[in-house]
Amino acid sequence: MLEYAKVILPKVSFSKELFSKELSKCINWVEPDQLQNLRNWCYENFKEMYPDVLAEAFAGIAA
Repeated sequence: MLEYAKVILPKVSFSKELFSKELSKCINWVEPDQLQNLRNWCYENFKEMYPDVLAEAFAGIAA
């Protein structure tokens, strides 16, 4: 699922609402041991674009 997230999230990044919705789905679908990798990848790629979305989506997930 992590690889799926890496494909889909850039494709929907043009829309904040859609990005947020898909990110939530990816967080729920990804294996627990890959969650930190997803978080790190998202911050590397979308920190400048959607810092508020990322902070909300990953609240409670250790950095």
